[in-house]
Parts: sequence; structure tokens; C-alpha cells
Amino acid sequence: MTWMKGLHISAATEQSPIKACTVSRDVQNFDLLIEDMETCLGDAWGDLPLATAATYLSQHGNANFEFIALAIDADDEVEIDMLLHIVKEAKAKNIKVILISEDVSSTVLHNLLNNGADVFAPYPLPEGELASAIEKIRMAPAQAQAAPAAEPTGQIIAIQGMAGGVGASTFATNFAWDLAQEGHKLGKSVCLIDMSMQFGTVATYLDLNRPSNVLQMWQDTSRVDQESFKMALHTVDDHLKVMTGPNEIVPMDLIDQDDVKRILDFARAEFDYIILDMPNTLQSWTDTVMGLASTYYGLLEIDMRSAQNVVRLKNMMMSEPMDMNNFAFILNRAPKITDLAGKSRAKRLAETLEIEISLQLPDGGRQVTQANDNGEPLGAAASNNVLRKEIAKLAKSLLNDTDNQSKVA
Repeated sequence: MTWMKGLHISAATEQSPIKACTVSRDVQNFDLLIEDMETCLGDAWGDLPLATAATYLSQHGNANFEFIALAIDADDEVEIDMLLHIVKEAKAKNIKVILISEDVSSTVLHNLLNNGADVFAPYPLPEGELASAIEKIRMAPAQAQAAPAAEPTGQIIAIQGMAGGVGASTFATNFAWDLAQEGHKLGKSVCLIDMSMQFGTVATYLDLNRPSNVLQMWQDTSRVDQESFKMALHTVDDHLKVMTGPNEIVPMDLIDQDDVKRILDFARAEFDYIILDMPNTLQSWTDTVMGLASTYYGLLEIDMRSAQNVVRLKNMMMSEPMDMNNFAFILNRAPKITDLAGKSRAKRLAETLEIEISLQLPDGGRQVTQANDNGEPLGAAASNNVLRKEIAKLAKSLLNDTDNQSKVA
């Protein structure tokens, strides 16, 4: 191994120029990175310590430097200002930055990526990860213009709870599952995306792990292409594709309108139906989803929380102004047919809020909680459950409507 420590990096000969370097507190802490740098670059790389890297790059950075591999761990988080300075100096010299981190908080990663780091790779490095990262930065100009492989035509259906605990994620998960099972018979593809960046439960309800590449995708959507988008998806029961929430709790502002539009365009180019499980809170990009969605379902219950939040939502949208023509309200845990008093309350609720309740879903009882806890869709765990039957009817109705529209066209 022939890497050169510290400022001795400048001692490289013309016959063996330095093409890249690692930047770390102690590169020996990242032995797998050393091996991968040698595999990818041979002897044409060096190493700089964190404390002097910014100064060196400012004074000696040159066009022969293709990239730096900024390797950090949890102990380096307190030096965030120094890390940002290193990234800034590298970018000023048109040097790419590959960020390699071990046990570093998502907040710090988000900050570094937002301020110029080009590619993120977790440590310990998976096999081939560094080579892949190098390939990405070399293709960066083309990837910056990455676009969906086909014209986006898929139908977006967004689902949002009007209050916490009204069952929006349960509905979204099971609706997507039933739509995928029925849609497969008609050659229709379905994708479910958990849009909650902090406390999404789709992964729990379907017993899925939260892969790290989901967070990487959202952190820098400008480098996502159709293939990397598909790699972030799980397959459930052969027919449903699922993108879980990130594997870490991340800042609310991790994504913006452009990020959401870009990822949804990839989804619309790939699938016929995209079901979005929206976070309870409105985001800076919620109106982007509202504009793209063919239907935006708002789930509510017969309670004061739901009623007040519907009023507040309507007031906000009228003040913008924003179109509510694609909104459809669903009453969850609706009264039974024999509950005349409850049905009267539901009618008064709709009249008072001046909304139309397009669907009333029955209370599925303990079977719903058990299925969610076991990570199974109702269609697999309790196919005769009253809630599941209504969700399946809605899925079939949507497919029939789409099929009829296609025949008319």
C-alpha cells in the first residue's frame, strides 16, 4: 500500500499523478475504504487529515483531482463546520465529493449533501459501492438531466388522514394490495409509496425492512434514474411494488416540491397506479401532490378532531386558492346499518362541513390490528373481514372505471 499521508500528497510524480484522495480523521479507521481505493485507483490516490484538508484544497487543489472521499463517523459530527468547509473548498476547485459515513446522523448527512457533497455511501462499504459511487460522479452531467424512461401516465391516488389514528395508512396499504391483486389480472401495475419521512408505517404493516437506498434516493433525487428508482422498491406477494419510508427519522425539509415531482414522474412512467400514503401534516410539497393526483382521499371519523381539521383544510385551500375537485372524503369506522343514531350523526357531519362523503368504511375490529401487527394485508390475513371487503370493492370499481374509460377512448 503506497498512499501518502497529509501534505506529502503533493510528492506524487508526474508518472503517477494523484487522481483522488481520502479525507478522514484517521484513514486506518476505514480499512475497507483503503482496499477499495486501491482496487479502483491503484497507487493514484492519497490521504489528507480533516484538520488540514480545507487549507490544502484551497492552496493546492487542481484539475487532476477527480474526487475526494470524505470518510466520517459519529465522532466527527461535532466538526460539522470543518466538514462543510472541506466540501466548499472541494467544490470551488470542481472536485467531486463522495461522502462515506458510519453511524452519522441523518441531519448531518442532509446538511453535507445539501451543501455540495455529490454522492453518499454507507460504511462499511458494500461490495462494489465505491466503484458505483465513482461511476455516478463521472456520469453526473448526464444524470443531472435524468428523466423518466417513458412519458409519465400513471394515475396517482393520494391518501391522507384528517387526524392522527383515523386509519389512513391501514387503508392505503390494503387498498394498494387489493388493487395490485385485481389489477394484475388486467395487466395493470401498482406501486405503494410511503411519503412519511419520519413515522411511516407501511413497512410495518407489510413486514418489510427499510432499505438504506430509499434515504439515499430522497437525499439527492437529481441523481436518480429509472433503474435506481426501481432498485428502491420491494415486491410484495408478486404483484405489489412498495417504497417504504426512510430507515432513519429525517428532517421534515429533507425533500421539496422538485424532489417529489421528480420521483413521482419516475413512478408514473413505470406503473399504472401509484398509491401515496401521505403524512398527517401538510408539507411544502403537499400542493404538488394535490395537483398531480387524480384523486386525493381524506379519511376522517365522526369526531371533533376530524371535523375541525377538515374545516381548517378547506379554509386554507380557499385562501390560496387551490382546487378541491379531485378531493374525496372517506368516513372510516362508519356506523353500522342498524345504528340509526350513528348514521344520523354522519349525515349531520357531512352537512355541517359542506362535504360529500363518497365512501363509508366499516370498523374491521381486532382483525385489522392483528393483521397490521403481523405485517400482513387483510386480503391475506382475513379476507372476509368487513373492512377488507369494502376496500376490495373500491379497488375493483376503480379498475372497472378505468377499463370502461379506455374502451370509450
